[in-house]
Amino acid sequence: MDTPVTFHPAARPADARQNALREHALELFSLPFNDLLFRAHTAHREHFDPNRVQRSTLLSIKTGGCPEDCGYCPQAARYHTGVESEPLMPLDDVVAAARRAKDAGATRFCMGAAWRGPKQRDLEPVLEMVREVKKLGLEACCTLGMLKDGQAEQLKQAGLDYYNHNLDTAPEYYGEIITTRDYQDRLDTLERVRGAGVHVCSGGIVGLGESRAERAGLLAQLASLDPQPESVPINNLVQVEGTPLAGTEPLPWSEFVRTIAVARILMPKSMVRLSAGRQEMDEATQALCFFAGANSIFYGEKLLTTGNPDVEQDRALFAKLGLHPLQC
Repeated sequence: MDTPVTFHPAARPADARQNALREHALELFSLPFNDLLFRAHTAHREHFDPNRVQRSTLLSIKTGGCPEDCGYCPQAARYHTGVESEPLMPLDDVVAAARRAKDAGATRFCMGAAWRGPKQRDLEPVLEMVREVKKLGLEACCTLGMLKDGQAEQLKQAGLDYYNHNLDTAPEYYGEIITTRDYQDRLDTLERVRGAGVHVCSGGIVGLGESRAERAGLLAQLASLDPQPESVPINNLVQVEGTPLAGTEPLPWSEFVRTIAVARILMPKSMVRLSAGRQEMDEATQALCFFAGANSIFYGEKLLTTGNPDVEQDRALFAKLGLHPLQC
């Protein structure tokens, strides 16, 4: 059995539903590997075509210089990672990147900015980017940090389809990874996004040094959101020299696949995205993730500031597995 759960003081006590979901998640994690994958694949087939995968492209529209202290992030200004702070990209460059993404087969274009949260002067040019991306016929997604009252509504009016704001990890482990904001800040932003009628994209990162119980806690927290997120990215830590989490013991491939499977069972109607860390995975591990219920990937050469399998590699993998792109 895993170690007992202890809650970080900044985290709110879990309610009864979250406790039940956490217990269920731990039971699923403990199943024999084949039994777990069978259950996850069965759940996946009930709601999705198992041979179709949605492809998104993520562009860093404002890189580096973030004041937060997220222990995994090379864009934090306080860490020496070689990532230079850059201003917001010009509109024409963003539109050109979105057009290339569409031509390569992506159906969703995600724009990420390294802010704690956007000021209104920051948000105005992003709203124009969203409008232009929508004109190309792509779904538009943004990840800009914490949102203030009224900002989600502005993004909705501009045409934004999805807003990404990850919970990162379980409430009780959160203080080990981030101290410059608390868990409730993240939940508040998700509430603003949902209240504005924008689809929620929220997941987390595994391989941060957390226990299996804490991985279960993350998935239980996500599954307890009502309604559940439409998109759930599961990231495997990409270790970057200069960040506090560089040198963390890597998560075994089997545990990552189990995490995908448990996410699929707990959130059967959500798109589960095989996200950061995919470059370090061999094809067999990725294939198992798709079988376990992953049906979305980031598509392209770079994921914010870290590498991602290139388009031709992904096309070759799709051909080997008989997978086809999911259209909007």
